[in-house]
Amino acid sequence: MNMAKTLGLSIVIPVYNEAENLEPLYRELAGQCSKLGRTYEILFIDDGSKDDSFAVLKGIQKRDKKVKVIRFRKNFGQTAAMSAGFDYARGEIIITLDADLQNDPKDFPLLLSKIEEGYDIVAGWRRRRFDKFLTRRLPSIMANWLISRITGVKLHDYGCTLKAFRHEVVKSIKLYGELHRFIPAIASNIGVSIAEVAVNHRPRIHGKSKYTIFRAVKVVLDIITVKFLLSYSTKPLQIFGLCGLISGGIGGILLLILGYQRLILKVSMANRPLLLLSILLTILGIQFITLGLLAEIMVRAYHEAAGKTTYFVREVLEAGPAKNNSPKA
Repeated sequence: MNMAKTLGLSIVIPVYNEAENLEPLYRELAGQCSKLGRTYEILFIDDGSKDDSFAVLKGIQKRDKKVKVIRFRKNFGQTAAMSAGFDYARGEIIITLDADLQNDPKDFPLLLSKIEEGYDIVAGWRRRRFDKFLTRRLPSIMANWLISRITGVKLHDYGCTLKAFRHEVVKSIKLYGELHRFIPAIASNIGVSIAEVAVNHRPRIHGKSKYTIFRAVKVVLDIITVKFLLSYSTKPLQIFGLCGLISGGIGGILLLILGYQRLILKVSMANRPLLLLSILLTILGIQFITLGLLAEIMVRAYHEAAGKTTYFVREVLEAGPAKNNSPKA
């Protein structure tokens, strides 16, 4: 959705079954935003809540026209809620946070000061967390280390929703699946500057956490997706071709060895599992390379049909239009 940027700040909050937290969160947000000296809006995205969240949000919106409520037909997930918030946001700077009151709006000036230093994304770091160690903090530490190593974007806390973005950065990113936590890594592909600041983290008072240990499996799969998007989305043949060359190379070498044994050493090939393995590896190698070539064609067709470039321009420096110095007739 294309909307003109008319405000200084947009606050985006995904909401799912947080009815008890919404009124105190709104009061905190309104109080803090009024101190910033910027025009602002507050966007609540009701992600198919099954409690009274929408009724509470509806009441808040009637009292404050700076509040906008976007209600989903069903629960699509936090990534979809974030994406909708980015699409509807009109602020030059967009701040995201959770609706569970664990993120502190008093950290907004800290995020904004870093943005004003020239950074495109400022990520919050919950240095002192009030979550259970085994089920929340330990998996988070492991995931953050793994994500940082694989993506090359080193952050202490990818899972912290409290972040600030420049408008043009999030508008150029399409989110799907469970990729909202990887926005800094995905955005690094278009050449953004990223900072991280320590923020306050408060214990949950009302409601239940939506996090389960099974989400760790999704995180691992999402890491693979992000790595592919960052490294091979515009050159898929490199990854599929590499797999194909390795598989086909090993299969070819095994076939040469077996061929030498059969033709020169007269060794029987009956009941030789190695023969079947070598044939399988060779066929897989050919299939991987073919798959890579087809992916290359699809990527090229996508970019050409959509008019999508493989680069993102920060700014353009150019001389003024050349004067016509040709003599008059």
